[in-house]
Amino acid sequence: MRALLSVFDKSGITELAQGLHDLGWELVSSGGTARVIGEAGIAVIDVADYTGSPIMLGHRVVTLHPRIHGGILADRDNPEHQADLVANDIETIDLVVGNLYPFEAEPSIENIDIGGPTMVRAAAKNHQHVGVVVDPADYDVVLVELQNAGHLSQATRRMLARKAFAHTAAYDAAIVGWLDDTDQEKDHTDPLPDSIHLSLERVQDLRYGENPHQVGARYRFSHSSGWWDEATQHHGKEMSYLNLYDTEAAWRLAWSIGDDPTVAVIKHANPCGIASHPDVAEAYVRANACDPVSAFGGIVAVNRRVPLSLAEALSEVFTEVVVAPSYDDDAMAKLMEKKNIRIIEAPIPGFPLLDMRSIDGGLLVQTGDRVSLDRTKWTVPTKRQPTDAEWADLEFAWQVAARVSSNCIVLAKDLQAFGIGAGQQNRRDAGRIAAEKADGRAKGGACASDAFFPFRDGLDAAAEAGCTSVIQPGGSVRDQEVIDAADEFGMAMVFTGERHFKH
Repeated sequence: MRALLSVFDKSGITELAQGLHDLGWELVSSGGTARVIGEAGIAVIDVADYTGSPIMLGHRVVTLHPRIHGGILADRDNPEHQADLVANDIETIDLVVGNLYPFEAEPSIENIDIGGPTMVRAAAKNHQHVGVVVDPADYDVVLVELQNAGHLSQATRRMLARKAFAHTAAYDAAIVGWLDDTDQEKDHTDPLPDSIHLSLERVQDLRYGENPHQVGARYRFSHSSGWWDEATQHHGKEMSYLNLYDTEAAWRLAWSIGDDPTVAVIKHANPCGIASHPDVAEAYVRANACDPVSAFGGIVAVNRRVPLSLAEALSEVFTEVVVAPSYDDDAMAKLMEKKNIRIIEAPIPGFPLLDMRSIDGGLLVQTGDRVSLDRTKWTVPTKRQPTDAEWADLEFAWQVAARVSSNCIVLAKDLQAFGIGAGQQNRRDAGRIAAEKADGRAKGGACASDAFFPFRDGLDAAAEAGCTSVIQPGGSVRDQEVIDAADEFGMAMVFTGERHFKH
């Protein structure tokens, strides 16, 4: 029996080589892998000696040889293949162990592996006869089966072949992505690629999907990572699909408002409370006060270290998940008194460049929604300009509105949301819901609308809620009617020129 070993990741390779050698296998290898195996005192044949051809073109041509690929690809049940092997003095190779250069770590032309993927794919294609191992985690599985049965089962070879094709597919996807990113001739007015090549791996099984009868899991882009991969769950039950989905929404929102200590409370992917305050515990109290009924069973995201005072306030409310960058020891102990709360410690979240959603037969893809606070691009069409305090509330409400399902209205004052009307089919209902939840607490505050007001009744509702300033994209054929209404109420209104629908 013969094995060809050529790996970039050399963890466990000497142990595998020793195990194969002890079973009487002949080992063929090249480059650094052969050196590591040889230095361990294990007999190994260099590929150049095995093929009789020198390594050439700066190591670009090593395993690309008929003695290698003929030995891998030969169908052992095909008489013509067997005759070709004899005629060309080619010996069969029964196991290929290979993993590829970490292209994502140092993307370049020279780090595009050719021989490795070719060899891995050849072995995977012929998995009826050949085993292929690309993951060091499978070394023990292979060795144990060889030691116990003397050969790899068809099921094991098929499992290994699938992993091999997934390995090379992810590698090719990474190269395509790099070429897209470095394409100097690309039409930069179009930020979307002509094709998208996705490779993801399952990294976390969830309790269930959106509902208990659905199966759910978290997948991660191959050779990549996000904040979830560095997060630590210190306490609580396993996460479900909605726990992750809502926590993602809460964590992004808490970090997207600005540099101030901020707490966001999320329910069904929508904020039911958010506030910024120098005292992060007070920020939580204010965020929860926006809609305490909806906050029950919600997700709380805190963009600062959690002190005991916040933990004490939080422990009075049933909360599914709390996520923060860190926790004081006494705060952690206090939270752990609650059996079911999930306590997560996490790094700052990222904001993906592309947003994707499944549809029948494919995906809907768009660039991520970034909220600009560049006032030089905003206009104030009303007679009155916002005061400094109003500007702060307008910017706060505008950023929150961009993270609320459309149609939405957000009422806020002193960097605290008091009324959030989310996901309504018409803006009037969104405003009515926001005003009812605010219950008079937004007097002197700001009203944000994620899209333009089609009629002046939206301004009427904001005025009735006591708001003195409004922020919206503008662009309606009735803009002047809305501007006149704002002037009538003595309100300051800002046009951003940019809509922030979220569905």
